[in-house]
Amino acid sequence: MSSAAAVAPPKCVDQPGPGSVRLASRVSAGQSALCCLLLLAATLTSYHSILHNGFLNYDDDRYIIDNPHVRAGIGWSTAKWAFTTFAEANWTPLSWLSHALDCQLFGVNPGAHHAVSLAIHAANAILLFLLLQSATGFRWRSLAVAALFALHPINVESVAWAAERKSVLSMLFFLLAFHAYLRYARRPAIQRYLAVFVLFACALLSKSQVITFPCLLLLWDYWPLGRTASAAPANSAGRWPGSPAWLLAEKLPLFALAAASAFMTMQAEKLGGAVQAFTRYSLGLRVETALVSYALYLLHALWPLNLVALYPHPTQLYPAGQVMAAAALLLALTALAVLARGHRYLASGWFWFVGSMVPMIGLIQVGPQAMADRFAYIPLIGIFMAVTWSLSEAAARIARTRRAGSALDAKWLAVPAIACLFALAILTNRQLSYWHDVPAFWQHTLALTKNNYVAENNLGDYLFQTGKPAEAAAHFRRALAIQPTNLLANLNLAAYEDSSGNMPGAIERYQAVVQSTRDVDIRAAAYTSMAFDYRDMNDAARAQQYFELAVQLAPHRTRAMVGLGLLAEDSGNLAEAVRRYTQAVSVHPSDVTYSLLARALRRRGRLAEANDAASHIADPAAAAKAADSFALRAPH
Repeated sequence: MSSAAAVAPPKCVDQPGPGSVRLASRVSAGQSALCCLLLLAATLTSYHSILHNGFLNYDDDRYIIDNPHVRAGIGWSTAKWAFTTFAEANWTPLSWLSHALDCQLFGVNPGAHHAVSLAIHAANAILLFLLLQSATGFRWRSLAVAALFALHPINVESVAWAAERKSVLSMLFFLLAFHAYLRYARRPAIQRYLAVFVLFACALLSKSQVITFPCLLLLWDYWPLGRTASAAPANSAGRWPGSPAWLLAEKLPLFALAAASAFMTMQAEKLGGAVQAFTRYSLGLRVETALVSYALYLLHALWPLNLVALYPHPTQLYPAGQVMAAAALLLALTALAVLARGHRYLASGWFWFVGSMVPMIGLIQVGPQAMADRFAYIPLIGIFMAVTWSLSEAAARIARTRRAGSALDAKWLAVPAIACLFALAILTNRQLSYWHDVPAFWQHTLALTKNNYVAENNLGDYLFQTGKPAEAAAHFRRALAIQPTNLLANLNLAAYEDSSGNMPGAIERYQAVVQSTRDVDIRAAAYTSMAFDYRDMNDAARAQQYFELAVQLAPHRTRAMVGLGLLAEDSGNLAEAVRRYTQAVSVHPSDVTYSLLARALRRRGRLAEANDAASHIADPAAAAKAADSFALRAPH
């Protein structure tokens, strides 16, 4: 096939005409529907075990389990919070509302939350297939790209991590915006452009990873839409639909929207303390990390083994040879894409990958990772397109030289393509097993990475919560050996000191945490734990002071409210205790808070209200035991 034919928009097959044309249209629609069903079946089969996975102690708690706004479900107060909060150093209102809707429908049921993410991922695969087929006219190539996207194990992180709903949701709106743009490009109209604008806005409100969307539209104008090939009217002075100037100008509103989203995202990341300073990661180190990460993403696309949730950012420069090899690879592939002008899909696919990865490549470093599998959810589509079209064109050329007809195109590639997809599906299913539960998740990560203080700390936190404090402390100390200033590891080691009875040592660590961070949740947790230590040391005044500081900082956290209720009970002020427990129940109802409230009400003689509070307790015996334990010493 000539390059001109490859970039020409496909002919519409569903317009009125002779019976043969209508029959071809029905056959074509039937084949497309069959492809969609195949994609759906393959995706659900590969990911079926996700329904048995639990939540993780890696953002899932802060996004869902312990987030009272999300757990409250859909409502005006939740919507207002979602659009005004910079929680977790993000501004993703639609993703917050998506989690809230899940809680409204399913409660805190991890299997149901995972099922929704899987359904969105499957829808994304189908939308990608339909988009490519409509834009290029190639059904089987489009199906291959969509299947690679659906089944590649590098995308497991975006689907299996409940807190990463924002990736799959933003991709859904991103692809819908592309569909809207395809309609606009074929018949421009203001209402069609408005649809593009609104869908892009929804994608940005889900996650700002789609911020390069206007740039990707320019690539699609080049291939597959071929809008750059338009001829100029004699009096147009170079500004006609199809000229580079016009194609850029028509996207200015989209660039403005992207700029607004970038501003909000940077504000959220700065306020959340997620942006890393150059004193920690120098500019030179960031550039080297970006070059090496680009190469590693390509390697993971080709050989998707040893994938983990967190690749720690190095603190020292890379070996010169590794950086030079990565740079040489990127320069060679860029030169190939630029020089192969007869194969526009190469340039479009390659620059899709390079360009859409720029916001996540680490030049502006956010978080502790050098790279992350979830960052490849959109970019690798460009590589899948370039590789699929290259192999298909090569097979077509071989078929022509053998005069075997175009049917050999499919014969050449069908068997290895199916084998490749089958292998990817197996690897995806295996990758899902590492996301099954907390210990499997972190043990796998520690086995495949070095100096991973986040994994050490979070595995230690899980062990501490499950009654293994000595093992937990060993992980906390390893985390601090890697990064002595790590706040969460210090907080957790302080909790271990608490459990060992070393309250002065614990308070010293809590004070160090408070002085080292602006994160309100971490400071509130430290203040609350210090308050419980002072309560245990019979210093009610200081305990009261720190409990109140914690409530002021984080009014959505109930532990400090419960502490104030316990202090009130200690002093015999049952009315104040009831008020504080009622406040805790209203913010985060649980068996423990209801049990404490019921106990205080009984002590005041308000038996009917006490019985009403007790009626909300699912397991009264366990709740009473937990409440008694909490009253003696609040767990970390």
